[in-house]
Amino acid sequence: MATLLRRSLRPLRAFRGHPRPAADVPLRATSHGAGLLYPEHIPTSLVQKALLAAGSAGMALYDPYRHDMVAVLGETTGYRTLKVLRDQMRRDPEGAQILQERPRISLATLDLGKLRSLPEDSFGREYLRFLDVNRVSPDTRAPTRFVDDEELAYVIQRYREVHDMVHTLLGMPTNILGEIVVKWFEAVQTGLPMCILSALFGPIQLSAQSLQVLVSELIPWAVQNGRRAPCVLNLYYERRWEQPLRALREELGITEPPRRVEGLA
Repeated sequence: MATLLRRSLRPLRAFRGHPRPAADVPLRATSHGAGLLYPEHIPTSLVQKALLAAGSAGMALYDPYRHDMVAVLGETTGYRTLKVLRDQMRRDPEGAQILQERPRISLATLDLGKLRSLPEDSFGREYLRFLDVNRVSPDTRAPTRFVDDEELAYVIQRYREVHDMVHTLLGMPTNILGEIVVKWFEAVQTGLPMCILSALFGPIQLSAQSLQVLVSELIPWAVQNGRRAPCVLNLYYERRWEQPLRALREELGITEPPRRVEGLA
């Protein structure tokens, strides 16, 4: 048993020591040696994936800000759902173009000067304001490692890299309450087990006041918007920077949040 555990957890040691990839390089099916499907790929067995899923789930529930563990959980539990999302993208003209061109979102690919020059109410300017106010960077998104299909690896990478765009569309900050609301929206939109678990168990850490607001107002709003909006993975955000945020929300059927949540936790 001890030998089995050591072998199963070996991928996590590789995960910790792996260098970050160039975030402006599209994931493509090329030969990378040693059975690797893309540069950061770490092949794992079903037993290894199960152990990784269990360990990462425990850590992610204990500390929702352990984005590395949330990433591992998503990759080791979402294979079937990622195939459904990939097929949805293939059937959508904009989504199919994203799958074909494989755009990446990082500081290396974003023209920050252009975003700052856009009108105040534009989606691009509001996205940049979100990054500045919340002190977050698109470069903090973990690279995909444990998905054994290079196209599906890109799908989950794209999901991670547009996460801040979803925050901007929903008007949600990066505090715990804001993240939970976004996870409810994403759970309805994607069906990813990681999103569902975060949506269900994340509220454990909330205060009584925030929990009451979440249950009575924010969850119904997030679920309603998640059901009404088209799949956010089919939106070529990089070509929508100049579009007014209000017009983009109207196009997607996303309404204003019922209340501000910056002061709640």
